[in-house]
Amino acid sequence: MTITRTAFRIHPLPAGTLAELRRTGRDATGQPPEHRHATGGEPLRCCLRDARPDETLLLFGYAPPLPPSPYREVGPVFAHAAECAGPHDVTAYPSQWRGREQVLRAYDSRGRIVGGRRHDGGDPEAVVAELFADPAVDLLHSRNVVYGCWMFAVVRS
Repeated sequence: MTITRTAFRIHPLPAGTLAELRRTGRDATGQPPEHRHATGGEPLRCCLRDARPDETLLLFGYAPPLPPSPYREVGPVFAHAAECAGPHDVTAYPSQWRGREQVLRAYDSRGRIVGGRRHDGGDPEAVVAELFADPAVDLLHSRNVVYGCWMFAVVRS
């Protein structure tokens, strides 16, 4: 089977979600975020890179946007405590996370899981193309292999 490349866009944690969290002091579960100083390496969902030591972070519960369904989840994510510029490029896989094992979980338009694949980060674009080759797949979520938490969303361009 030949896999062709598929144009896609990466969706980090929405800036509006972070603005609301900072304004209200409450996350998706109604809890206040934890304020942390980075030790280095925490995956930041706002700008899609690893934190540098001593950056000021928030750790909080986030529910990635999905239609109401049993598959909608809340999980922990890190983001900058102050507003940041976001990712440099949303048309390519996050460069700092290339080579990192991830799971790409596939959802249909109703928000139901319809497949997925674990990848080693070496050629994530091939895995994105393979999953989007299925017309039932509407959206992908990149997930951390060990913790299962949401990293970013992938949509067709």
